[in-house]
Amino acid sequence: MSDAGPAARFGLGALAVWRVTHLLAEEDGPADAVLRLRARLGTSQLGRLMDCFECTSVWVAAPASLAVARRPRDVPVVWMALSGAACLLERVAHPEVRELRPADVS
Repeated sequence: MSDAGPAARFGLGALAVWRVTHLLAEEDGPADAVLRLRARLGTSQLGRLMDCFECTSVWVAAPASLAVARRPRDVPVVWMALSGAACLLERVAHPEVRELRPADVS
């Protein structure tokens, strides 16, 4: 990926973050491995993190940002941008799913 331009690196990184996040938060995984992991984690802090696409994307984007950013000072911004791009991709891929937030509940 080092030969790719900045836009291509970001695009590939965003797709990779979306894919891994979707696997961890929404899918059963090969041979139900991810499903069993989520069941084992249960309602622990890590288990609750894996139930939230947006939360999981933040942590999946962290290592990806190291591959996408050219300079160390760009890593924090790229990290948040990759997570944000993954969240936007998730909303485009699944527009019917909208998590209710406390402010949405009357």
